[in-house]
Amino acid sequence: MTSEATKTTGTAAANAKAQPKKMYGRTKARVQKGLVYAAAVITFAVLLFLIAYILINGIPHLKPSLFEWTYNSDNVSMMPAIITTVEMTLLALVIAVPLGLFTAIYLNEYAKRGNKLVNVIRITTETLSGIPSIVYGLFGMLFFVTQLHWGYSLLAGGMTLAIMILPLIMRTAEEALMAVPDTFREGSFGLGAGRLRTVFRIVLPSAMPGILSGIILAIGRIVGETAALIFTAGTMAQIPGLLQSGRTLAIHMYVLSGEGLHMNEAYATAVVLLAVVLLMNALSALVAKKLTKK
Repeated sequence: MTSEATKTTGTAAANAKAQPKKMYGRTKARVQKGLVYAAAVITFAVLLFLIAYILINGIPHLKPSLFEWTYNSDNVSMMPAIITTVEMTLLALVIAVPLGLFTAIYLNEYAKRGNKLVNVIRITTETLSGIPSIVYGLFGMLFFVTQLHWGYSLLAGGMTLAIMILPLIMRTAEEALMAVPDTFREGSFGLGAGRLRTVFRIVLPSAMPGILSGIILAIGRIVGETAALIFTAGTMAQIPGLLQSGRTLAIHMYVLSGEGLHMNEAYATAVVLLAVVLLMNALSALVAKKLTKK
């Protein structure tokens, strides 16, 4: 009886000592959970505030004259800028997406583990991702505009943007490919498919959501870019040819706000810019959905 009483007393004492630790652990977990929820709420609130501020200040100033085909100092039409934005985005994506995607496929599917070339490419990509856009603009001006004699043009701006978004697309595509389980590849190889067929029929469709995320981020960076394009594409308010100068919506908004004479039109341009980004993202999601079904 004495030994049993001693054991019971020891257990009770141990439980008493462990109780504060459990309470501390639960309190710590609740605090961390609260911080996570608070950060999410603050981020969402800031996003809603920005969108609401743009819409409230911009929608009342939308008018038909802003969508006339030609620009002049009276209507300050944004239609040439809208068309230039779409052209610039498509040109940059047509160049950057295949290069970034095929490079990611090589790095993840074909290159041997521990390959020094792979390490060099990854380090270079991470370095290029951190370079400010103004540096890309300076390079584009010196090389495409001056050295290749393209002048301020849609082509010079598109090539500069393609180089700028290439690291982003490459890294996101590689991460998406790495997230595909190896069992998918092994099952395809077991059924007699070759590596190339496995990549394009099994791996790529499975990685499409991640690849799409990189493309959407790239579209956002292209549409919102100003510094690099001022040095390469120029600021002409016209619908440009391939070797002609043009301004995107972001540059159009920058010029209007910089002049200080058309602030209402600048807010209206911000609304249209937001709508263009949402439309491009929706189209990208639709295309990726159809590719995934195939």
